Amino acid sequence: MKSRSRALADKSLEAMLAALEIYNKPRYDYREEAFAILATNAWELLLKARIMQLDGNRVSSLYVKERRKLASGKTSAKLYVKRNRADTPVSIGLLQAHDRLISDYGDTIPKAVRDNLELIVEVRDNAIHFMNKGMGVAKLVQELGTAALRNYVYLVRTWFAIDLESYNFYLMPLVFVGQSSHVDAVSLNADERKVVDFLTKEIAKDQTRTGDVCSVALRLDLKFQRSADPSAPKVVITNDPSATPVSLSEEDFRQRYPWDYRILTTRLKKRYEDFIENNEYHKSRRKFEKDKRFYDERYLDPIKKTGQPKRFYSPSIQLEFDKIYTKKS
Repeated sequence: MKSRSRALADKSLEAMLAALEIYNKPRYDYREEAFAILATNAWELLLKARIMQLDGNRVSSLYVKERRKLASGKTSAKLYVKRNRADTPVSIGLLQAHDRLISDYGDTIPKAVRDNLELIVEVRDNAIHFMNKGMGVAKLVQELGTAALRNYVYLVRTWFAIDLESYNFYLMPLVFVGQSSHVDAVSLNADERKVVDFLTKEIAKDQTRTGDVCSVALRLDLKFQRSADPSAPKVVITNDPSATPVSLSEEDFRQRYPWDYRILTTRLKKRYEDFIENNEYHKSRRKFEKDKRFYDERYLDPIKKTGQPKRFYSPSIQLEFDKIYTKKS
């Protein structure tokens, strides 16, 4: 049976596939706007799925909480779940989910991911003003969208080990989707020009380098070259068990041990009032690491078990630390 976090991650994947399908249609005038709306939805679901994965699959970890005004006029000390007009819980938004993963769970997410998401959100929020009149807007959205997809694939594999081998995760280059290299049409109005200028300026600030796992924006350079060399190497995606493995697996491992050392330590700091990251903590942690219920290692090459192993922990290890530290009220 699927966990709630994995089910939400699968829903996120469906949203991203819908964004790709719409963007790659040969003729679709609402291409950039629809992609931005669906892609941000996919990202929000993925980040929420990650929070649930790290927090015991509790849906309540996604709720917005607030203090209420009492009859006396004072503000309550207790936090209540915020509800909408339909009286259902209000959940956190996209960027809130990203920031909570870092602040409350100590998760490691490259800075380029948030920078990219902020710009995709800007496109989404201004979608009502967008008209596909020229290559300016289309080119910027494709650069941002390509980076958003690359970042998404990296994290969905890292967090959930979802096999993406059967999907084509790319945005069709503009030369293939009915756009010519020069478009003579109605010029952008003042508001549209502001959006283009803003995105261009923010993309220019990108400090990511070649080889970084995540990016703010990626430019596509397309070049065709005829080759008659029969000895040219070929790359084929295959399920042949004798082939060199290149995809990640072990979904069950990641579900059972979702925390690394940094996340574990951050969660303990949030949980206990007398926790200190000192030698006593490390001594206790190493003792619990002897129990497979709480700990396992993952190698860079999980098959050959080579490279420096990385520690991973089950959230249930907190029950052992409860015997040592005092929980916050």
